[in-house]
Amino acid sequence: MSPNAKGALLALLSFGIFATHDVFVKTLGAEYSPVQIVFFSVLFSFPLATIMLMRDAKPGTLLPVHPWWMALRTIAAVVTALSAFYAFTVLPLAQTYAILFAAPLLITILAIPILGEKVRLRRWIAVIVGLSGVLIVLRPGSTELTLGHAAALAAAVGGSFASIIVRRIGADERPVVILLYPLVANFVLMGAALAFVYEPMPIEHLGLVALVSAFAWTAGRFIIAAYQIGEAAIIAPMQYSQIIWAAVFGALFFNETIDTMTLIGASVIIASGLYIVLRESRSDASSTTPVLRTRSRHETGTYLRAGPFMRLIGRHPDLK
Repeated sequence: MSPNAKGALLALLSFGIFATHDVFVKTLGAEYSPVQIVFFSVLFSFPLATIMLMRDAKPGTLLPVHPWWMALRTIAAVVTALSAFYAFTVLPLAQTYAILFAAPLLITILAIPILGEKVRLRRWIAVIVGLSGVLIVLRPGSTELTLGHAAALAAAVGGSFASIIVRRIGADERPVVILLYPLVANFVLMGAALAFVYEPMPIEHLGLVALVSAFAWTAGRFIIAAYQIGEAAIIAPMQYSQIIWAAVFGALFFNETIDTMTLIGASVIIASGLYIVLRESRSDASSTTPVLRTRSRHETGTYLRAGPFMRLIGRHPDLK
């Protein structure tokens, strides 16, 4: 089996585990606030984060080199975590994924002011087409837009913003700093808000939250392995396989079906996202390659990110 085929299979496995993670979040969301779910998932993530911290033998402090950018990224990650968990709780899985799939389009736009990226006409057309797919999914005027839809959009924007900031400051910041700040911020802020929403959790539900953390970190490690083996242009599009898991899991566990307009909108978003990914896989298409390199899931600060970990072990493409 070729390296790209192995990488693609690992990526498919990773996103299948992520989809299972989202099923657990949706199940818990029927009884608990997303604040409580995020808090306990972060709490159970700390032992795993500590293991990563122990791997970093590079001397230095945990103070960021770019404090303001790190603060903005941390805020974006916290907003994304809370918004994404809430969206999965109240919206059908397929609809949530379809909106989150707009992230590469948003990253392309954000790369202009943050990275100084020059976006040519064909990529602008792909972005506009992709965003029209989001409108097809949302159908404003013909269907009721809820707080869940706003949360999914906020997660897409927040995750894109956090990812593009990493692209800007990642070469200067220690990977453990990039990982640790959103994790700690989620723990502190969600812990403070927990007093207003806390519901006692039986041991089996605590176990389910522990599985949420374990699945997120396991999936993160698999996507890292995929990027270590295969090319980014092959690995990145595998994220769209989650729409298949959404259809299967939604039907099996939540009696959900994908309506025609959601399917059409998701197809438009995926097609435009694939075009951008493939365009940026060309060495002369982009000077900053904002979407590729180590593109994985929306940034929440609750699991192992591919980029920081690959920098930690010296395998990030930018370091070659």
